[in-house]
Amino acid sequence: MAEKRDYYEVLGVPKNASDADIKKAFRTLAKKYHPDMHPGDKECEEKFKEAQEAYAVLSDAEKRKQYDQFGHAAFDGTGGGAGGFDFSGMDMGDIFGDIFGDFFGGGGARRRGNDGPMKGANLRTSVRITFEEAVFGCEKEIEMVLKDECATCHGTGAKPGTSPETCTKCGGKGKVVFTQQSFFGTVQNVQTCPDCNGTGKVVKDKCPDCRGTGYIARKRKIQVTIPAGIDNGQSVRIREKGEPGVNGGPRGDLLVEVVVSRHPIFQRQDMNIYSTAPVTFAQAALGGEIRINTVDGDVLYEVKPGTQTDTKIRLKGKGVPSLRNKGVRGDQYVTLVVQTPTGLNNEAKEALRHFDELTGASLNRSNAGGNGTQEKGKKKKGFMDKLKESFDDI
Repeated sequence: MAEKRDYYEVLGVPKNASDADIKKAFRTLAKKYHPDMHPGDKECEEKFKEAQEAYAVLSDAEKRKQYDQFGHAAFDGTGGGAGGFDFSGMDMGDIFGDIFGDFFGGGGARRRGNDGPMKGANLRTSVRITFEEAVFGCEKEIEMVLKDECATCHGTGAKPGTSPETCTKCGGKGKVVFTQQSFFGTVQNVQTCPDCNGTGKVVKDKCPDCRGTGYIARKRKIQVTIPAGIDNGQSVRIREKGEPGVNGGPRGDLLVEVVVSRHPIFQRQDMNIYSTAPVTFAQAALGGEIRINTVDGDVLYEVKPGTQTDTKIRLKGKGVPSLRNKGVRGDQYVTLVVQTPTGLNNEAKEALRHFDELTGASLNRSNAGGNGTQEKGKKKKGFMDKLKESFDDI
C-alpha cells in the first residue's frame, strides 16, 4: 500500500496555515478533481478522496492537534495517539453545503430556490464600421434572432387550458440531493434537478406554438448607436435586448462588439491619429503650401524652407474624440516625406545639373581625384588598365 502523503502537502498549505487558508485550498482542489466533473477518471477520484481526508482532519481543531503531534499514526491505531479514528461516522453535509454551494447550485442565495425573478442571459454580436465612423460615431442597424414570450401560453410553455405541474423529482424545489459513498461514508451533495432544469415545474401538455419552451424566436432589426471615439474591439451595451428573464425577471443585455476597418492613410493609437504626407523636392527646399488629409477634410500647411524627409508635425485637435467628452479630441501627427522627382525631361535634368553646380557640385564629388577635380571627358583608369600598363613597361 502506498505511503500516505502529508495532509498539508496534499492541500498545498504550510503547517501554520489558518482555517480560512485550509478551507480555500480544499475548495480549489475539490472543484478541480470532483468526480462529477471527471466521470470515470479514477486518478481524479483518488485525488478528490485524498483532499477530502486531509480537509476532514485539518479543518477540525482537535484532530489537527493530534495529527500535528502523531502524524498519520494518530488515526490508524499504530502510534501513540488516540488511534483508530473512524472517518465513516463524519457528517460532511455542512462542509459541502458551504464549499460546494455555488459549484452545485445549492449554496448562498441559490438555496432559496428559483421561484423568484431572474434576469435573462446576455447576448453577443459584432458590427463592422469604417475608420471615420469610429471617430465621429454613427447609427447602425443589425439583425438578430431574439426570443419573445409566446403569446399563446404567455411564457408558461403549457397548452392553453392547462398549467405546468410541480416536478415530482424535486418536489418543486428545483434541486435534488444525491448521496455518494466516499472514504468518509455517505456524503450528500446538491445539484440542479435534471427533470425541470431547476424551474420546479414540468410541462406535460406542451404549447403547440412554442413547443413547450414558452418563447418564440423571431428575426428583429435593432438600431445600434455607435458613440464617437469608440475603438476596435470595444462593445456597445443595449439594455434588455438579450435573452428573456425567468419568472418575470428583466431581459438580459445585448453586447455589440465594434470591428473597425483599416484605413489606407490613417492609423490610430488611443486618441491620436498618425499619417504621412508627400512633399516635393522644390517645396522641401524652398518652402511652400501643401495639402494634408485629415478626418475633418484637407487642411493647408506651410512647409518651412529646408524641410528634411521624416520631419514630424502636429495638427492639434485633429485626432479622435474622447468617449467621455466629445469636446476633447486628440491630435494628428504627420510625417513629411520628401519625394524624389522622376520622369525628368532633358531641360529639367540640365536645370538640376546647374542647380547642383551652384550648391556644391555633388554630382562630381564621386569622380573627383586626389585634388578634388578631374578633367572633363577623361576616363578614370581601372585596376586592369593599370595592370596592363605595368606589363607594357617591362
